[in-house]
Amino acid sequence: MDARYRYPLALLLAFVAIFIALAIAPWYRQDWLLENVIVFIAVPLFALTCRRLRFSDLAYTCLFVFLVLHEIGAHYTYSEVPWRDWLAVFGYEAGATPGRNHYDRMVHFCYGLLMLPIAWELFAARAAPQGLWRWLMPLLFVLSHSVIYELIEWLAAALFGGDLGMAYLGTQGDAWDAQKDMALAAAGAVVSTILMLVMRPNSQRSGAAHA
Repeated sequence: MDARYRYPLALLLAFVAIFIALAIAPWYRQDWLLENVIVFIAVPLFALTCRRLRFSDLAYTCLFVFLVLHEIGAHYTYSEVPWRDWLAVFGYEAGATPGRNHYDRMVHFCYGLLMLPIAWELFAARAAPQGLWRWLMPLLFVLSHSVIYELIEWLAAALFGGDLGMAYLGTQGDAWDAQKDMALAAAGAVVSTILMLVMRPNSQRSGAAHA
């Protein structure tokens, strides 16, 4: 095997192992299936197109981290991920009324933060925008996906209704949940863009995507 593909393959195998482990007895199987529709599409797509568009190790690592965070949310359902219990190991105390579960908020922020490098490399390899658009197009690309995802959530909730619709929507009673999720994704993408601006003078992204 070409050495260039060993790292992506290792991440793929690690993700498959984590996926299988978290697919065992999820808290809400129907919600797990809905949450994983995008995974069933995206992961094979990245694997099948790897030779035509090999992203950098950084981009693949970001994708891996995001997908693992997503699988944790899918296993427990986002509104019930017991992150407070995990933090209790380090002395964190949530109190008697911990309030809203913010795991989904964190993952929306991470979506913007971790998907921006992939969007950047995709545009660099396939569209190559110039000047300011070189930075704006990947950012706007990620933001548009955040909006599309919120629309998909709304349509799925309207279609399935009941407990499944509410579990998938995950608003937890917040009327502004969609707007806050999109704002956090935007914030993550902006932070990632700034980090890339800071890092770029020190590297010409030798590992950037190429055909």
